[in-house]
Amino acid sequence: MRIDILTIFPGMFAALQESIVKRAMEAGHVKIEVWDLRNFARNKHRSVDDYPYGGGPGMVMQPEPFFLAVEHLRRIDERRGHVIFLSPHGKPFNQAKAFELAKKERLILLCGHYEGVDERVRSALVDEEISLGDFILTGGEIPAMAVTDAVVRLLPGVLPDLSVREESFTDNLLEYPQFTRPAEFRGMAVPEVLLSGNHEKIRRWRREQSLLNTLLYRPDLLPKARLSEEEKDFLRQEAKRRNIDLLL
Repeated sequence: MRIDILTIFPGMFAALQESIVKRAMEAGHVKIEVWDLRNFARNKHRSVDDYPYGGGPGMVMQPEPFFLAVEHLRRIDERRGHVIFLSPHGKPFNQAKAFELAKKERLILLCGHYEGVDERVRSALVDEEISLGDFILTGGEIPAMAVTDAVVRLLPGVLPDLSVREESFTDNLLEYPQFTRPAEFRGMAVPEVLLSGNHEKIRRWRREQSLLNTLLYRPDLLPKARLSEEEKDFLRQEAKRRNIDLLL
């Protein structure tokens, strides 16, 4: 995969040179390029914004630098790329979308700033808009990093398949609790089933704990999860015992 990121603050993406994303790049699973949008501005001050037509506060990012940048990116790599604008207008990002994007050969991420971007960028250049949620950030850089991290870790060979399959949100359930050594810490013991060596009992316990965590913290996910009748009965009993409204 190739990921190109357009931003006026390229220094913010130093975080991508750490941890799993760095190892994925070194292993050749992904190529990530961060481009300074100001290099595509055709004025001596390299400015990429201007006052909004019709008046109003703040500045609006101009269309030309974005168009020139994307056209340049398409010249240096024949893959057209899926152009994503990180924006409050976009659909909320989730694990299902991360899996979908991880199947693409190339992503081009556009980071807005100030009061937004010229509408012609959104209408004529962008394939998809993505939001991290119903809150406002100063720009698209942090969302672009979040999308990049979430996608890269799903690429084949970056992480063990089992690690990816058992993560939270993979099947609309939260992950089960995790424990490591020591077996007892400040009076708090690891559940005995995890020390038993009985893999079937451990699997069942983890599944029940995953269901329980989702019920307690994200019950809105449960209607979308694939559940057996036995699991639905388990959840109904736990919801009744804990006085939680549950629609299954």
